[in-house]
Amino acid sequence: MSHSFTHRVLPYDGMDEFLAGSVPFLRAGVEAGDRVVAVTGLGSELALREVLGGYGDEVEFFESSDWYSHPARTLADCLSDAGALCGRGRRLRILGEPAWTARPDLEVLEWQRVEAIVNVAFADTGAAILCPYAKTLPPGVVAAARRTHPETVRGNTAVQNPSYMNPWTYSAQCDRTPLSPVPDHAEKLPIERPDLFWLRAWVSDYAKRTPLPEEELQRLLVAVTEVVTNSMRHGAPPIVLRMWMEPAELVCEVVDHGEWGADTGFGLLPPPADGPARFGLWAVRLLCAIVQIRTGGGRTAVRLRLRLPNVPTGVPLRAIEGGA
Repeated sequence: MSHSFTHRVLPYDGMDEFLAGSVPFLRAGVEAGDRVVAVTGLGSELALREVLGGYGDEVEFFESSDWYSHPARTLADCLSDAGALCGRGRRLRILGEPAWTARPDLEVLEWQRVEAIVNVAFADTGAAILCPYAKTLPPGVVAAARRTHPETVRGNTAVQNPSYMNPWTYSAQCDRTPLSPVPDHAEKLPIERPDLFWLRAWVSDYAKRTPLPEEELQRLLVAVTEVVTNSMRHGAPPIVLRMWMEPAELVCEVVDHGEWGADTGFGLLPPPADGPARFGLWAVRLLCAIVQIRTGGGRTAVRLRLRLPNVPTGVPLRAIEGGA
């Protein structure tokens, strides 16, 4: 049996509205034999289990903060599951309430982008996705939901969202804000030849002066290699690598003097299974949660941001190094 893909937003004001929209969605999935997943907070999970009764035993529950931990990885995992189920004639049905609070603005922006890209990535999977959004969330978050979901659930019906945007147009809007200036204390490495050994050594030397865990360092090294390779392939010299610290973040930026074309794809979707085994910027997004790309005006900049554990906001690199 084939299914039509749906991606709907459920705005709610209080638990009654949340349950009125989510319970019929979950019950319908159980009755249809779907794989049914509910991603929400503990309070909502307890309320759902109570109302669902025996249906709740057929629902897989996950905590929002754990599920929504990394934009590209979460997208990849869900897409893999949806595709596998579709191939067996089943459907993936997700009630997914994103964790918006306590996230930095750039993380919020990347999750909003994922909400838009879902409409492209899952189009052929037949998945059903319902995203509850509390009306108490910041107005900008709720407004973005109406631009990234084709339909809104009202009671037992779904209506078209007049403010829904083409996913690629929405994604392009996410990249309109200029990057923040590179700080004066940033360290700089001109890249004059494709010597990736010394490039990785330079990045590793800088990163080891920070609290970046070894596992994250290895991811960074692979990501930087991919970005520099893309700069050599799609950009133009001179190519410059810079690294610096921001509050609780390690930042790595590669700038070249070419403008990358649309054929790069900017890594927002995984490569097709039947296409060439090129991962490029998709691999970079899997490795780093925040990837900012700006191209235009005769240059392209790719900025990678990695969280640093146990670094209080505002602590400069020299303080971590023990300098004056």
